[in-house]
Amino acid sequence: MYEDRRTGIGASAPSWPGRSCAPAEARRTVERVVTERCRATGTACGAAALSDALLVATELTTNAILHGGGVTDFRVDVEGPAVRVSVCDRSDALPVTEPPVDAEGRQRPGGRGWPIVLRLARDVRVADLPSGGKCITAVVPLS
Repeated sequence: MYEDRRTGIGASAPSWPGRSCAPAEARRTVERVVTERCRATGTACGAAALSDALLVATELTTNAILHGGGVTDFRVDVEGPAVRVSVCDRSDALPVTEPPVDAEGRQRPGGRGWPIVLRLARDVRVADLPSGGKCITAVVPLS
């Protein structure tokens, strides 16, 4: 099952009229697509595995909003025993992992999303987009 959820750019009509691609919408879409696929195929989908996929979708979407100039495309599909989540944004900058403390030893807020994605996904790819920006795709096991 493949779900194409595009936010649209410029004059093109968005697939989510009147709404932006927020982390909550990404989570709902992932949950719906995974649940429908597991039900249709009779495949067991563990709650912990689904939770991992929801967290990855949340982190990728949040990072696109905070660091990438906004979400330009969002896709989710289930391939066998895994879910693939792709989030595109306007920035060409690659994701980075920041140390949890600054040079003076003070706790830094944030900076945990990218390491979470890398830990939960079995495959993560970052691709440049021809029109500028990037697309990050993470594959999360469902079992």
